Amino acid sequence: MDEHIMNPSGHSAQVIDGVALSSRLRTGVTQRVQALNLLGITPRLAVILVGDNPASQVYVRNKVKACQDCGILSGLEKYDAHFSESALLARIEALNHDPATHGILVQLPVPAHIDTAKVITAICPAKDVDGFHTANAGALMTGVPGFWPCTPYGCMEILDSIGYDLYGKHAVVIGCSNIVGKPMALLLLQKNATVTMCHIATRDLKSLTLQADVIVAAAGKRHLVTTDMVRPGVVVLDVGMNHDDAGKLCGDVDFDGVRTKAAYITPVPGGVGPMTITMLLVNTVLAAERLAPSLGTT
Repeated sequence: MDEHIMNPSGHSAQVIDGVALSSRLRTGVTQRVQALNLLGITPRLAVILVGDNPASQVYVRNKVKACQDCGILSGLEKYDAHFSESALLARIEALNHDPATHGILVQLPVPAHIDTAKVITAICPAKDVDGFHTANAGALMTGVPGFWPCTPYGCMEILDSIGYDLYGKHAVVIGCSNIVGKPMALLLLQKNATVTMCHIATRDLKSLTLQADVIVAAAGKRHLVTTDMVRPGVVVLDVGMNHDDAGKLCGDVDFDGVRTKAAYITPVPGGVGPMTITMLLVNTVLAAERLAPSLGTT
């Protein structure tokens, strides 16, 4: 374990560079894509965007570019906001049966007239590279092979990158969404951490975060975690994506304050965010490997 963890007194936190870690992992993705190419397989991710949500347009553009940079084919399908639910489900079904498509991603949120749960469950679990399908959620809970949601997966890779042993540690997860909080807790449990999940109804959040060896902040509330809420030597992963009064991107953690006590901390931007897209690439390649008859990777 890093000496910084063992004796953090008087030190500012080591800031974890999610961009650099992502770059290293993407090199591995590219190598795996090249290995598949030798078998005559080119991994392909179908990306579907319904509507004109500005943030979603940015997200899908970044995902498509990341795929292209690693040699993954990525077809972006854009539909207007009035695209019907039945038409979307039909398109997903067609992609489910397309052997050249290994991963399917429908960018959320979808317009209000479309049932998000129906969309998620329509995607074949073997192509659900977002890891949102109930089959993959069940696989995560029971510890069998599936696809892990990209943001929690990225958080686990960050912890692995600093050599952090979660065995017996107390991890506090703030936020209980199906996309981040719940799967994050399950992944931490797999590593034998003791996990406390906090949410909007949690009483005295500070008393719990002060017990934490690891804090994952994913509540969507800027500067929710402040300096007085953490103990020296804590590892802090900030999943929040908010804006301050000046319009600058910020997380759920008071970065400047908390970094004076933490051993490790992720910044916003440049921490967990880049890892989310990277783990989507990892899942897409894994989907292609699993569907390749000669590989059958688990």
